Amino acid sequence: MLTNDLHIALRPLLASYDPQQIVVVTGQDVNACRPEIAALGYPVLTMQGGEENKSIVAVQHIWDFLLEHNITRRGLLICFGGGIVTDLGGFAASTYKRGLNYINIPTTLLAMVDASTGGKTGFNYAGLKNCIGSFYVPVETVICPPLLDTLSAEQLLSGYAEMLKTALLDGSELFNALLQYDLDTMPVADLAPLIERCLAVKERIVQSDPHEQGLRKALNLGHTVGHALEELGLQPSAISHQPSENRQSSNRQLLHGYAVLYGLIAELYLSVVRLGMSREPLQQLTQLMLHYYGRPQCKCSDREHLIALMEQDKKNERTAEINCTLIHSIGQPAINQVISRSEMNEALDYLFSL
Repeated sequence: MLTNDLHIALRPLLASYDPQQIVVVTGQDVNACRPEIAALGYPVLTMQGGEENKSIVAVQHIWDFLLEHNITRRGLLICFGGGIVTDLGGFAASTYKRGLNYINIPTTLLAMVDASTGGKTGFNYAGLKNCIGSFYVPVETVICPPLLDTLSAEQLLSGYAEMLKTALLDGSELFNALLQYDLDTMPVADLAPLIERCLAVKERIVQSDPHEQGLRKALNLGHTVGHALEELGLQPSAISHQPSENRQSSNRQLLHGYAVLYGLIAELYLSVVRLGMSREPLQQLTQLMLHYYGRPQCKCSDREHLIALMEQDKKNERTAEINCTLIHSIGQPAINQVISRSEMNEALDYLFSL
């Protein structure tokens, strides 16, 4: 559901629940949105941010919070925050008393176009991203673009990378529309129709394959390399793009969307050399990366670790393999592409030589 007025959108969704049976989980970094949370008037659990806190301990905090407020299976959990909040809250809901209804209200662009839709939930375990999880679809995901007004430029760029991934799976029209978006000023108002188009693509794919047995694997484009970079904790180099003055700059560990953008470049390179894809999309993303995202930092000694992480990726169907989604061309994904170590080393060579 796309809306510019959160409270009007929520009113019919919440009407069928006992107000004493509704609670909210949010994140520490949702500072500017806290008035929106307070206006709901329900008990709130604030979670610590950061991938290092996306753990079973965090899930236990949510379970304890639900028990503390005597939430029954007829209750409702509202997940108000970024992708970490929706992933953790969704998993807690999927397991609490064998299934509790929940609503996602994503507050970041990344969560709006990716994490909050499709029903994937989970947490990190044993150093592996989203290693433990479930498929559990929310009652509703409420997308409210005005919530993006407070985001930093880096957070918007992180979500924009996932939008590019979606467009590569859909077709040239959406991909070109995204490339025309003004990344220098990042007007939030212009994002709303692009968000809607990206969500339509993802929803179509998810509805055709809800448990990722086939086509839904296409949504993993860029994520085999991206997740490995994210797990390694690489930092981007100095970024040439300067955030606009009305948004805060963030100096955090490598953001998910940045890792996905780097992963897209490596996996588009593989698409060129293995499947004969045109080099144009690769060149376009490479230029975009260099201007707005900066280069990923990597030492030669990191490569073995990166490949080892890829070989443990949850998408792999056999041990010690690297399973990627590639594309024949924009709009034509190729799932279940098993990549050799030598091929992946070549792709990493390209990425780290830029």
